[in-house]
Amino acid sequence: MNVFIYVVIAIVVIILLSAAIKIVKEYERGGVFRLGRWVGLRGPGLVLIIPFVENMRKVDLRVITMDVPQQECISVDNVTVRVDAVIYFRVVDAGDAILKVLDYIKATSLLAATTLRNVVGQSTLDELLGQRDRLNEKIQSVVDEGTNPWGIKVSMVEVKDVQLPQTMQRAMAAQAEAERERRAKVVHAEGEAQAAEKLAEAAKIISSQPSALQLRYLQTLAGIATERSNVILFPLPMDLIAPLLGKVIGSEKSK
Repeated sequence: MNVFIYVVIAIVVIILLSAAIKIVKEYERGGVFRLGRWVGLRGPGLVLIIPFVENMRKVDLRVITMDVPQQECISVDNVTVRVDAVIYFRVVDAGDAILKVLDYIKATSLLAATTLRNVVGQSTLDELLGQRDRLNEKIQSVVDEGTNPWGIKVSMVEVKDVQLPQTMQRAMAAQAEAERERRAKVVHAEGEAQAAEKLAEAAKIISSQPSALQLRYLQTLAGIATERSNVILFPLPMDLIAPLLGKVIGSEKSK
């Protein structure tokens, strides 16, 4: 009988110790309630509580990474887009996270989704595609302000993807192609203008220096000689054949 009593006492002691001894990790804090009243935060390390009188709720202080579900939004310029994001936040005041909100993770997620829809709805399509950093900062600021009373610090919000309708994608592709063609034509026109300018300068130099024309003539002959062709074009300066043409014309008139 005595052995049975000792066994029962040992079991009761083990149960009481397991209920009284709590281990709080370095990245956690434990909020203690005594008969329903808030006592305070404890930890990290070994924490002793009064069994059946006090209970403890642990809160993780590490950064939480959470995907914001994809939201269908309408931009200011009436374009329907699907946007999703990722949010980074952590608990900076474990007491507020326990006392002021039922589930701080769910509440932060819902607030981030609502803010994402509102901010996208106040932006144009060009801003969504070209000013992503400004959009991220605006969402982060609004969500951080909303979660501040809960002891939550939102450190970063990143918009991951912006999905456009197929018709809008085709229109943007056509616009990009037209822009590339316009740039190519501008570059070609600038090249033609520069070439014409250089040719005009060369013509001025040749007209002022007749020997330059002879040098150019010799360079042309050297270039023709190196080509493998059955047909050879042999250019002649007009000042060489002009006397011959004059004699031929004079003889024809005399006849």
